[in-house]
Amino acid sequence: MSEFHVRAVAEGEQRACLGVLAESLHGKPASDEIWAKMAPSWPATGKFAAFDDHGTPVGIASSFEVELTVPGGRKLVTAAVDGVGVRADWTRRGILTAMMAVQLEDLAARGVPLAALHASEAVIYGRFGYGAATFCRGVSVERPRARLRDGVGRDGVVRFVTPAEAVERVPALYSRFEGTRPGFVTRPANWWPGFFERVVTGDDGYRVAVHSGPDGDDGFVVYQTIDTRDRQAPERGALLDIRELHAATPQAWAGLWRFLLSIDLVSAVAGRGRPLDEPLAELLTDPRAVNTTEVIDDLWLRLVDVLAALRARSYGTADPVVLEVHDKQLPDNNGRYVVGPDGVERTTAEADLRLDVATLSSLYLGHGLFGDLALSGRVEVLDEAAVARADALFHTARTPWCGTFF
Repeated sequence: MSEFHVRAVAEGEQRACLGVLAESLHGKPASDEIWAKMAPSWPATGKFAAFDDHGTPVGIASSFEVELTVPGGRKLVTAAVDGVGVRADWTRRGILTAMMAVQLEDLAARGVPLAALHASEAVIYGRFGYGAATFCRGVSVERPRARLRDGVGRDGVVRFVTPAEAVERVPALYSRFEGTRPGFVTRPANWWPGFFERVVTGDDGYRVAVHSGPDGDDGFVVYQTIDTRDRQAPERGALLDIRELHAATPQAWAGLWRFLLSIDLVSAVAGRGRPLDEPLAELLTDPRAVNTTEVIDDLWLRLVDVLAALRARSYGTADPVVLEVHDKQLPDNNGRYVVGPDGVERTTAEADLRLDVATLSSLYLGHGLFGDLALSGRVEVLDEAAVARADALFHTARTPWCGTFF
């Protein structure tokens, strides 16, 4: 049986590694045209692959650096893990475990405090220290019932832009939204060609509309129209499927939704990945026109450097708690940390709460409660009074949201 070894991907090997990722996700190899668009977003830097004894890649673990907003507003360097996969004929041989170990050790050695990913399966990444740190919802608005309240969304104008204009204008516009809430992720320059430009200039019919307010462009939406007519319902309107919608102001947000809900010959407007706290129903005279179609985990987070990550965020008002953290993959993180409004330090004091790094990672951005995870057995409670203090320290007023795909 062939053996494998894991090493950094060299320049010129990226396309073959992307092919492994596509195959592992049941996709097709990138055509020359698609690869030309993807190549700028798929550099060799940040990639580790498993190779067989003939030098052929059979697994890939890829990442690139972004910044993630943590509670309090600081932006922390984060490894965005944008592709992990193993070829089907090489699974169940320890390749994934080996690649994730090498990737985490590399991030720790380089001083990257956080790693984040969107999980294809929820059962995989907890064993590598990741926890679901942000959640999102799918929404569907029944267009015929969706009457907006008087005056809502009338403080600006919305216009279509061409794909070329979108590629030119939207990156700078997106930067206006960065840092607006915990969990929000920046989009570096090399993200745009493979993830945005490829979509809006492709053949899937995506439209881009931009909202302009008193201070210029302040929001945009990317959506496609899906024909839902059939023989039983030839008069049924189209579905507007939102890929992403971002706004720098409440007025821009309301204006973009007014635009979408005013388009004729539409039966519903739907979108996945929306914030849990988006007050969409409050725009309408009939809030029941808005339906939540799903609530699902979004960004999975991994504290690579527990002390640095804990020190980077702010905390609520409560007496300090002592957390004892266990980390199988990165044992330097093992130990006790006293966390309070005035900062975080390592300590030898007795622990109040005991948890693994995956559980701490899921709580880090402010979603979820220590009390709930204690009920489920994920937090071991050594001092009952510490649970309420930890919830007060870690919880955030605004629900964390990632805001981007990668």
